[in-house]
Amino acid sequence: MTQHRRSRVARAGLVAFATAGALVLAGCSGSGGTSSSGSQSFSLSYAVTNSAVTAPYKALAEEYMKENPDVKITYNEVPNDTYGQTLTTQLNAGNSSDVFQAAPGVGQTYSILTLAKAGLLMPLSDSATKVIPEGSDSQFIVDGKTYGSALGMTFVGAVSNETASKAAGVDYPKTWADLISTCKELKGKGKSLYALAGAAPPNTGLMALSISATRVYAENPKWNEDRAADKTTFAGTAGWKDTLNDIVDMNKAGCFQPGVEGGGFDAITQGIIQGTSVAAFIPSGAAADLKQNAKDQDFLIQPVPPASGGKAYGIAGADYAISIAKNTKNADAAKKFVDWTATEKGQSTFAKAGGGMPPTSSDFAGTVFEPVSQIVKDKSYIPLPNSSWPNSNVYDALGSGVQGLLTGQKTVDDVLKSMDSAWGQ
Repeated sequence: MTQHRRSRVARAGLVAFATAGALVLAGCSGSGGTSSSGSQSFSLSYAVTNSAVTAPYKALAEEYMKENPDVKITYNEVPNDTYGQTLTTQLNAGNSSDVFQAAPGVGQTYSILTLAKAGLLMPLSDSATKVIPEGSDSQFIVDGKTYGSALGMTFVGAVSNETASKAAGVDYPKTWADLISTCKELKGKGKSLYALAGAAPPNTGLMALSISATRVYAENPKWNEDRAADKTTFAGTAGWKDTLNDIVDMNKAGCFQPGVEGGGFDAITQGIIQGTSVAAFIPSGAAADLKQNAKDQDFLIQPVPPASGGKAYGIAGADYAISIAKNTKNADAAKKFVDWTATEKGQSTFAKAGGGMPPTSSDFAGTVFEPVSQIVKDKSYIPLPNSSWPNSNVYDALGSGVQGLLTGQKTVDDVLKSMDSAWGQ
């Protein structure tokens, strides 16, 4: 949720959230603790960002140690951009942390299925299986064994600044026609509906995925399976053509800030907080960071408006997970901690610290998730699509392809053909 990927609002944090699929990850140092039997100590790897919000993994560890004073958890913190290489190198060398953040699915070096199939992860207990979000089993389970424990839910759509929206005299659009109209209205006022990091493929790709939910996956939730079976292609799917053509139309209507093609993640941070843009395509957890940096403003999680005649649909799932290294010397302590993260207390602790969806997901009235509550209640959503794509090249082709659409250097057909080509790499 790459992304997932995952600098949130204080620059580095928003980058992590906007990278769809694997939002923030880190690994460092060797396995902590002393020896396997009887040891209550272990090491934990998680991302380091400049976010003002406490890292949710650190929040988990601190709460666990508060409940278990005899446990000592050693933090191993590493910047997001070095995580994948660091983690895989250490896992293969046998000196990784005992417990670490992993990404659901495949397509990344640190993805659960990728690491499990390489024999680098320890199977988890039934507690981990029970917290897998509906429809996401295939992103956590290999040959009947669960290798990652999901941590809460993230909704991938848009985050809107309701304070800025009211100041601009507009409401967040409910239909696609309203969206285009609102873009034109805001452009006339020197503002934009969306702040987009147009020079950052993770963010342009995330926008495209968010739009594709109502164009592709609402029509065929098993589209990824059909693509894997060569029953369809990106270039041969009307919904994918519609998704990219809609982005072209958005650009023409002034939906993005001026100079969008050169915009970095700071364009999102500055645009949303300063109110020059009303919303941004970032996962739901970013709202918590935005609030920390702009306490006098209100934010909501918004769905992407469906195409004319389409139905409300979204992307939701566990972008965050936790796994145990197969060669850990502190297996008992590590397993107890991971089992605890699957409890209601563990899940609530992570959701609160990371701005994720409450684990019960039953009543969103009065929360930032209220606009997407019906979508979640109706289970009208799919897990992050690219988590099931065969490699990261496909998502890279999408993100860089949307960049090309913004600059006019690529056509819709160019982008779709490049994604099909990347699928087989």
